[in-house]
Amino acid sequence: MSAVTLSSIEPDLIQAIIDRAFEEDLGDRGDITSSYTIPAGKQCKAVIVSREDGVVSGLEIAQRVFLSMDPTLRVLLHKKDGDRIQKNDALLTVEGDAHAVLSAERTALNLLGRMTAISSATAKFAALVSHTKARISCTRKTTPGLRALEKYAVHMGGGRNHRFGLYDAVLIKDNHIAVAGGIRAAVQSAIDKNVHGVVIEVEVDTLGQLDQILDMNIDIVLLDNMPPAQLVKAIEMVDGKFLTEASGGINEDTLVDVAQTGVDIISLGWITHSVPWFDVGLDIDILDQ
Repeated sequence: MSAVTLSSIEPDLIQAIIDRAFEEDLGDRGDITSSYTIPAGKQCKAVIVSREDGVVSGLEIAQRVFLSMDPTLRVLLHKKDGDRIQKNDALLTVEGDAHAVLSAERTALNLLGRMTAISSATAKFAALVSHTKARISCTRKTTPGLRALEKYAVHMGGGRNHRFGLYDAVLIKDNHIAVAGGIRAAVQSAIDKNVHGVVIEVEVDTLGQLDQILDMNIDIVLLDNMPPAQLVKAIEMVDGKFLTEASGGINEDTLVDVAQTGVDIISLGWITHSVPWFDVGLDIDILDQ
């Protein structure tokens, strides 16, 4: 389960995300408001500004949005992804054709705001548990089509990336166990068929289930919806045989208590599926011609 970095994301995937965003925003007529109101060739300078404190991610994506709209635009980044930012910080400056800048504005802000929201929330939660060994991790509960960017944002916030998809790690959950005919049967089958040598993780709901797999060759056990006292017992049972992950019903109020049990990983779907919007805005100046 390697970290998702910008260089690890296929450029064609990023471009496809941008193109799809343009398609839904511009349709087959383009930005008719700008076309109707702005004289052709009018030049402008615009600055994307943070409206709150956080940890930024998505700046190079926003830059690519503007350049995809018009490659003659001049885009300067004032921060880099992973930087801590404050309210009113200038993040990016773009200069050139005003029609192009305004046509790309919302797509750039949408992606930057979404990604910065995720990195900021991840950084906040990581700071709360920094006195423990627990790492904050994302899940597959991501926005369809935006998983690569959202997992990258988690990484920029100091979080750990869980498996990217169904193809790069095994995570045996309750439904797999039910269909396979039991937890040991499911786990042994995965071990026997693991020709790709990927990580094998198993979800357990009870200490009884955990006891059944302690002698099996897995990498991580996911301790699902266990209160802190039960987590402590589970971690004692594991005794370092494999990594432990806590998940399910964990929020800001319970996060520290869970981390202090000694668990290795805390996975939070919230940081990608329910994180509040991070406010960024674009301020514009008209250039003399």
